[in-house]
Amino acid sequence: MSTVAAVLAAGGGTRFGGPTHKLLADLDGRPVWRHAVESAVAAGFPKVVVVTGAADLHLPAGVEDWPNPRWADGQATSLQVAVAAARHHGATHLVVGLADQPFVPPTAWAAVRDADPACRIVVATYDGRPGPNPVRLAADVWPLLPEGGDLGARDVIRAHPAWVCPVACLGSVADIDTPEDLARWKSC
Repeated sequence: MSTVAAVLAAGGGTRFGGPTHKLLADLDGRPVWRHAVESAVAAGFPKVVVVTGAADLHLPAGVEDWPNPRWADGQATSLQVAVAAARHHGATHLVVGLADQPFVPPTAWAAVRDADPACRIVVATYDGRPGPNPVRLAADVWPLLPEGGDLGARDVIRAHPAWVCPVACLGSVADIDTPEDLARWKSC
């Protein structure tokens, strides 16, 4: 099983409304996006790609930038870019996470990646609740993913519950969508 990790970081972050794009906002001395990317890298994937768009990210060495020129058309377009990256690298599985979820640790990325290879879809759970990010998608699932709109794999997961394997993970899928979210996590 060859697996590519993809961090989706292309969206406009319009709900943030702060002086900068939410992914560029400082969280513990680093931009929000860097936490997610560094967790994916630390999990030991052979290839980590970041789907970029609205924000200008300066990615670390060894991480591939896969620009999404259609980022304004919704998350599904970024997911399709991630699938294209996985195909390009000959992967059989794709693990996808979100750049605005800085509290997903490397152990969660690795647990989802290393789950039973027979599972077509693997979702992370936190405290018994589906995250679902990161999520692992087998190659035979990719053609079912939406091509437009602000959707990820959610509809495919709902339509095919028998394909889904939950994996218990530590961490949190709390995301940074507003300045209030950022302030709350900075004060912890």
